[in-house]
Amino acid sequence: MSSNFVIPAPQMAALPVAGTEARFPVRRVYCVGRNYAGHAREMGSDPTREPPFFFCKPGDAQAVVAVMPGVTAQLPFPPQTSNFHHECELVAAIGKGGANIPIGEALSHVFGYAVGLDMTRRDLQGKMKDAGRPWEIGKAFDYSAPVGLLHPAASVPGIEKAAISLQVDGVMKQDSHVSHLIWSIAETIANLSTLFTLEPGDLIFTGTPEGVGAVQRGQTLTARIEGLSELSVRYV
Repeated sequence: MSSNFVIPAPQMAALPVAGTEARFPVRRVYCVGRNYAGHAREMGSDPTREPPFFFCKPGDAQAVVAVMPGVTAQLPFPPQTSNFHHECELVAAIGKGGANIPIGEALSHVFGYAVGLDMTRRDLQGKMKDAGRPWEIGKAFDYSAPVGLLHPAASVPGIEKAAISLQVDGVMKQDSHVSHLIWSIAETIANLSTLFTLEPGDLIFTGTPEGVGAVQRGQTLTARIEGLSELSVRYV
């Protein structure tokens, strides 16, 4: 492919990988909505009947922010919001592509896992929902998808039952387990692959537990999933 572009090529988002100097290139970012029963209820939905649904965030380096362990990333507080929410999530990074992937084979398509934050301008999302319009402005803004160190799947064999939590300035706000997912990691991948052909480099944010809430400028968010490196960010 020619590199003779008429403008400079944009920077590719890439995640550091535990145990290596190599990085994981990001292609697309898919997110699952309301995939924990408690969160579905706090958002006014019925978790016993609602099938999985998906939305996307940009996969570029302006949205996907790689955060190294031991570092608190300083990120710009987003404009045009007075109700900015945290959502701690397990992120699955796809290493082998495919379409119509059987559930029993889905986990073999995962390269690794990381902790991620699906940051949300809840007020703007709500306005768009009420108006029957797309709600990208609530989800797909700059610095909306911080992601921690990526761990190869083989190094975290119990990830499907891992504890997941988020603290704001040291106060616990979200506290659950990945086993509480309505649609498991494998089911999510299989379902998503019926809608899109998944490719190496895709990230899947698998959903957030109950306890989402507002973040104020200057507060520090610490997201943890058992077996993975923690993620720490501060919006300033």
